[in-house]
Amino acid sequence: MPVSPARAAAFDILQRVETQDAYASELLHSERLDQLSPADRGLATEVVMGTLRWQSRLDSSIAANSSRAIAKLDTQVLIALRIAVYQLMFLDRVPARAAINESVELVKRARKTSAAPFANAVLRKIADSPRVKPGTAEVATQPAERFAHPAWLVERWVANFGLEDSAAICRYDQQVPANSIRVESDDILRELEGEGITLAPGGLLTSARVVTGGDLTHTHAFREGRVFIQDEASQLVATLVGRGSRILDCCAAPGSKTAALAARNPEAKIVAAEIHPHRAELLRRRVRSPNVKVITGDATTLTPEGGFDRVLADVPCSGTGTLARHPEIKWRLKPQDLAELHAKQVAILRAALLQLAPGGRAVYSTCSLEPEENEAVVEEVLRASESCRLVDCCSELERLKETGELAVGDIDTLVTGPFLRTIPGIHPCDGFFAAVLVRES
Repeated sequence: MPVSPARAAAFDILQRVETQDAYASELLHSERLDQLSPADRGLATEVVMGTLRWQSRLDSSIAANSSRAIAKLDTQVLIALRIAVYQLMFLDRVPARAAINESVELVKRARKTSAAPFANAVLRKIADSPRVKPGTAEVATQPAERFAHPAWLVERWVANFGLEDSAAICRYDQQVPANSIRVESDDILRELEGEGITLAPGGLLTSARVVTGGDLTHTHAFREGRVFIQDEASQLVATLVGRGSRILDCCAAPGSKTAALAARNPEAKIVAAEIHPHRAELLRRRVRSPNVKVITGDATTLTPEGGFDRVLADVPCSGTGTLARHPEIKWRLKPQDLAELHAKQVAILRAALLQLAPGGRAVYSTCSLEPEENEAVVEEVLRASESCRLVDCCSELERLKETGELAVGDIDTLVTGPFLRTIPGIHPCDGFFAAVLVRES
């Protein structure tokens, strides 16, 4: 029995995610999937993302019906089992027979033929068990188990945000997030609508739109780099940077914030730095604004020029605010990783502040929910700085509201003390943190 193109693609992507630390969202937009029919591409995406989102629940089901411990299963066999169990538990329209048979064939395709009878037996046992589909509408008393998140991570969230908000975060992470775009003109809106794209107003910014129908990636505007898919919280961070004549984007790839800065500051000279050469090249291809100069360089070792009036330090982070888009992160991240990330982030922010001219402004941001990467970084850097101070983000948001750029009515919901903070499930976007700092001398 041949394996369907969708399941074969899903298996190959999940194997790379598991063994090479690849990111599913990038692989799902690779050229290989362009060869699939729209239906097969949709199924492959559903299987990959669903399997990653619910991985711990799938593994629990496998373990309960297997004579072998999960840790002793070959990676390829475990991935094939997860793919089938996800379909059995979540995809009502997929016949159990198809899910089981094709996963057994995936085991054989991976040259693990001797494990095929075992996989068949485990999956048939699961299929014959009462089907309990994990409900995402229930009030979660134990959100880590119910919503397939690592217990240590959810325990942190409960301590920082409370049980109710932590359950909302977990629930949000298990759903397909909306795709938002930044719209620069009514002409582009009409063009997209003419190509079958339906849009709704953004929840945070008046310039944002939420894609409610159609395939944006097939439009001329997207392919020509005139429209970026960009979460609204990410758009808001770029908007906080404001306007300037010389702007530095310290960690610029993949480029959506750089493009937003360029559109907002068409006369400015913008330097976009990226440490990895291949990502810097991607940045050059994606951001085509003539006022953007892309350089390959480490933000912590750039020659301090002290002449930028705006600096964005959107630093590498754990990404715990983006688990709905990148569910594999929650299975890779370890508690000890946060200390290492903190040290890198402190170094980047210190270097970023050295690039500011007197009176210049820097925005520090992450897509993390973790205090070690957020408040703790800003506070540590400011303790050692005599020339920089923190600006209350509330005043900056009030300014954006007065200019008609902010769509949110109650600004207080977006701030924690002097900081901007969005929380998945509480706000209609990814989880982001931002701080605004000014160099006074």
